[in-house]
Amino acid sequence: MLTIDKKGELSLLLEAAQELARRTGGVALRHFRSSIAVESKTDGSPVTVADRSAEEAAREWITRRFPDDGILGEEFGAHLPAAKRRWLIDPIDGTKTFVRGVPLWGTLIAVCEEEAVLAGAAFFPAVDEILGAAPTLGCWWNGSRTHVSNVSTVEASTVLTTDERFSRSVERREGWARLANAAAISRTWGDCYGYLLVATGRAEVMVDGVVAPWDAAALFPAITEAGGVFTDWEGHPTAFGGSIVATNAAVGIRARQLLGVPAAR
Repeated sequence: MLTIDKKGELSLLLEAAQELARRTGGVALRHFRSSIAVESKTDGSPVTVADRSAEEAAREWITRRFPDDGILGEEFGAHLPAAKRRWLIDPIDGTKTFVRGVPLWGTLIAVCEEEAVLAGAAFFPAVDEILGAAPTLGCWWNGSRTHVSNVSTVEASTVLTTDERFSRSVERREGWARLANAAAISRTWGDCYGYLLVATGRAEVMVDGVVAPWDAAALFPAITEAGGVFTDWEGHPTAFGGSIVATNAAVGIRARQLLGVPAAR
């Protein structure tokens, strides 16, 4: 059981993560649907001035408010890597979506101690939705407590992914096809918005074959505190496994069977 002091710390960090997500996302939003240059990073993924300026703003805020904490961001790497506590930043999760003018992108902020996520927030500036969660404190959507759905069969479920081709993890494509063919509804345009839909009961499954820590950490407490199950493709309940299978509780076992993922351990 958490002590009062620990709960107070988590509450403070959750409030801070949500504030930072809003600030960072607000910087990115200024560039949305504008004429900005799109560059390619070494891994082939796109990056823009919006990504960089938003992360710079987040780093400045963290170093001012929490000067002893480390930072790991998608665009600028690690700061104080030996620090006990660190902030993970994805200024624009869904840059490909962002540059096409589609509003289903988000800003992800997480606070971690090693692989324990203390608080996470996901802000979706173009649709003005925010998700925040911390262990024992629940998952909150636009200020109200939220929960995963009670849908109990895959055949009645909505299942989501970012890209059904699974080009970076082709070995997982067949599992996705089995799940998608069994489900009532299968959709893409996932990115982080798909996890919001699971946490708020509007979808039952969201999967990604390959993710970085800054993609996953903010979403782990959102799914688990909303009553769902969050694992990697090996069945481990972690935000640091390099992949994600997020489900409501009721379809979690069957969905993982179809995907070829071990039951949550």
